[in-house]
Amino acid sequence: MNRIHLEINSDLGEGVAHESAIIPFIDAASVACGGHFGNEETIRETITSCYKQEKKVGAHPSYPDKENFGRKSMSIADPILLESIHQQIELFLKVAKATGAQMDHIKFHGALYNDAATKPELANTLCKFITQNYPNTPLFVPPQSATERIAKEIGMPVRLEIFGDRAYTDSLKLVSRSEKNSVFTDFDSISEHLEFILDESKIRTQTGKLIPVNAETICFHGDNPGILSFLPQIRKKWWN
Repeated sequence: MNRIHLEINSDLGEGVAHESAIIPFIDAASVACGGHFGNEETIRETITSCYKQEKKVGAHPSYPDKENFGRKSMSIADPILLESIHQQIELFLKVAKATGAQMDHIKFHGALYNDAATKPELANTLCKFITQNYPNTPLFVPPQSATERIAKEIGMPVRLEIFGDRAYTDSLKLVSRSEKNSVFTDFDSISEHLEFILDESKIRTQTGKLIPVNAETICFHGDNPGILSFLPQIRKKWWN
């Protein structure tokens, strides 16, 4: 059986104390740029660490909601949201340029990522904004989502992303973090999750259903409490 190869990415620049220990085991980082967390200093620290280790970096904009870490949906007018996203990405680019790094991709964070996946109007607004302002920059999107469909309709480059440390519903949505066993934090549970993804190109949902998926990159969250334990083992077992 041919095992598929996925790039490993992680959401970084989010105040995790052990971030520098994560970077050697990833291929790309999505860097928080002020919406849900971060400022010029934290962005510079993360980009510099990644650049020195030849890891790719991308902007990780969010709803402007540091209070809830960008993990709650917001009712916000499109012009206000887009201006915030623009400011976040421009701050990332300012720091990246000074560091010598290039913006590899853009990935929305948290509730914004999930809302766009299920709300075509929001996905359309966001995809058109990215295309107009940052042409040819790939957007990380979940497979079989509104974001993927609309991005492809307008000819926008995407990278299909799945999560290696999150449980999925039968509709291929992430199980809410408020539910039990929604986040995988140990090597055994993540390996079991990965077996279907890497060997069969399928995600086993919370109910045991197997859903075929195409993907190019897989995310392990930097704030996962078990990441320093499982990620080195995962990298060695599945990627080396």
